[in-house]
Amino acid sequence: MILDTAIDVITFAYYDSPIGVLKIGGTDLYITQISFAENETNPEDQSTETPAIIHDCIEQLIEYFAGNRQTFDLPIHQDGTEFQEKVWGKLSEIPFGATMSYGELAKKMGDPKVVRAAAAANGKNKLMILVPCHRVIGADRSLVGYAGGMPKKKWLLQHEFRIKHGVQTLF
Repeated sequence: MILDTAIDVITFAYYDSPIGVLKIGGTDLYITQISFAENETNPEDQSTETPAIIHDCIEQLIEYFAGNRQTFDLPIHQDGTEFQEKVWGKLSEIPFGATMSYGELAKKMGDPKVVRAAAAANGKNKLMILVPCHRVIGADRSLVGYAGGMPKKKWLLQHEFRIKHGVQTLF
């Protein structure tokens, strides 16, 4: 679905999470972006009329970071190719506290030869945490590729693993 930017104005808000300031974008209907705001010039400059859905997103993120939420119940939207949208759908199926390699992701896509394309689509995900691209790891179980950096990916995976399995460290 393509958003009509004349009608669907994207508003941004910021949430100071345990792993850094998150920039959350959305319309009245969808969350459209979650990214790290470390390079923002003024993350405190927020719209005074933040849509309710963004407030809901922040509340659910607070619950996630507190260990009280394992899935998100928010309408989301990000523009992408049919292939990218399929990859993002597969990412959303990776359970909380679990990981999957890029090769396994390609197999779930139905073609083990699309590993690099699946990895590229994973990197284009604009809805980090909600669409859990951090749960994809290397074939050798190593941490690879994350827009927020390896320390943040490691933190997210260890947080989920600890909540799900009661284990203190994964990596």
